[in-house]
Amino acid sequence: MNLEKYFQFHVDAISIGLVIHVAIEVVTLTRVMTRPHREPASRIAWVTIIAAIPFLGVFLYFLFGETNIGSRRMQRMKGVMERLPSMPEINADESRHTLANVPDRYQHLFRMGESVNGFEALGGNRGVLMKDSNDTIESIVNDIDHATDHVHLLFYIWLPDNNGTRIKDALIRAAKRGVRCRAMADDLGSRGIIRSQHWQQMREAGVHLSRALPIGNLVLRALRGRIDLRNHRKIVVIDGSITYCGSQNCADPEFRVKPKYAPWVDAMIRFEGPVVRQNQQLFIADWMAGEDDDLTCLLEGPLPNIGMGFPAQVIGTGPTVRNSAMPEVFETLFHTARRKLTITSPYYVPNESMQQALCAAAWRGVETNLILPARNDSRIVGGASRSYYAGLLESGIQIHEYTKGLLHTKSVTVDDEITLIGSANMDRRSFDLNYENNILFYDPKLTGDVYQRQQEYLADSQPVTAEQVQSWSLPQRLWNNVLATLGPVL
Repeated sequence: MNLEKYFQFHVDAISIGLVIHVAIEVVTLTRVMTRPHREPASRIAWVTIIAAIPFLGVFLYFLFGETNIGSRRMQRMKGVMERLPSMPEINADESRHTLANVPDRYQHLFRMGESVNGFEALGGNRGVLMKDSNDTIESIVNDIDHATDHVHLLFYIWLPDNNGTRIKDALIRAAKRGVRCRAMADDLGSRGIIRSQHWQQMREAGVHLSRALPIGNLVLRALRGRIDLRNHRKIVVIDGSITYCGSQNCADPEFRVKPKYAPWVDAMIRFEGPVVRQNQQLFIADWMAGEDDDLTCLLEGPLPNIGMGFPAQVIGTGPTVRNSAMPEVFETLFHTARRKLTITSPYYVPNESMQQALCAAAWRGVETNLILPARNDSRIVGGASRSYYAGLLESGIQIHEYTKGLLHTKSVTVDDEITLIGSANMDRRSFDLNYENNILFYDPKLTGDVYQRQQEYLADSQPVTAEQVQSWSLPQRLWNNVLATLGPVL
């Protein structure tokens, strides 16, 4: 009798466990299917994972399935955005501050950009494409050494290497002469310098420091929001009159944390003019979201004035900005191209509409070149990228794999006149999970400089042919396609 009760107890326990398990599965699957702003491919991928590996699938979904930065952080960011002053009123009669100098065929691009942050295109800008990574650091150091009021700096990765410590030393020199220096670094990407003596040296010298999206306790952080939502921006603002935008982190091109992929090949542009105020606002929003330091006064007063120049616009995206903003910007650029479209990116894992937009450009006769690294620092992303090659090649897109390091430049040039440059990759992380900053501008001359740099990348690349893709082994194709299928959840 006791044995019968023993078995009955365990049967009942198993039944209750199964009921609880099924209930959790149903609740989770219902949540997957009802969450807003989720592509069907993402829903299907998560349903498959949860069904295939029930307990682990549910656990993974609540860790990585939703773009949740945490309610406390969200409320603080909303509060900061409400406190920021609007951009100064612009006199519509001043052509340098309007879209008057932008041909009609491009004005919709800037309207799309304005829909993201409310930043309209501002004329009267000028820019210089930096020669290379070391030249960029040299220029930033020189500008910091000539700063008189403030220096603002934000990097996703800041390493304690030669270039990283050069920036540190320049900030210390500036702080000691009375310049207000604020430096922010992502808590994950820049953990090396944050935990080093260099961080403390800057603090002791009077540099105001902040960790972007601090992780803290891993367990508690995972309960409050996703750990892998990161600040991927690269912003430098000097005295409110100079800003840098592009792909470069604060590090040597040898990138010693991943030396076998070196050199990291980047592009940065040094801008002057009204667009500096927009990059300043992105920095200040990030800074005030993490620090009790009201910088709104720096967003007041007249815009920087350098006279005549080209129209430009900052586009800042992230998990608390409008959903799907970054891929929409890319797609609009692709649809706009009529003659020539050249793209460089270290990662290419598009959503379906973006892939279709790029292929459509080639189908309608646009000379379309896509330049990606031959050796990717992420084997998963590299494999997922190659799963799209067959469709791209079929449409007539010319794919090139850069062989002299990790091509890290994120740039798009359209018809020799329009450029988008910044921190955003063409992958799901940049679309949904990372805070990014980019600048869109209309200027044939500066676009020509960027296009020439893209041609230099092209000269150091190997073309990818349809025959090569067809010759890939079955296991290789299977691996690439599985990774692409999981793309919406990676």
